[in-house]
Amino acid sequence: MPDLLAQDELRWRRSSRSVGMNNCVEAARLPDATLSVRDSKNIARQALRFSPTAWSRFLTAVHDGTVD
Repeated sequence: MPDLLAQDELRWRRSSRSVGMNNCVEAARLPDATLSVRDSKNIARQALRFSPTAWSRFLTAVHDGTVD
């Protein structure tokens, strides 16, 4: 998938529960409504992208405890 925006041009957000140790996940919304997710410890690596539906299903599975 071609980059819609360079990673450094995105507005990355961290969980409010992050303790500032730089060991969390950051997320940014892209113009096409997909969600870009990256590891805050290694921001140079390419971020993962999820459709809104895929992200919602993932969060539901985490909440339900069905993710390995």
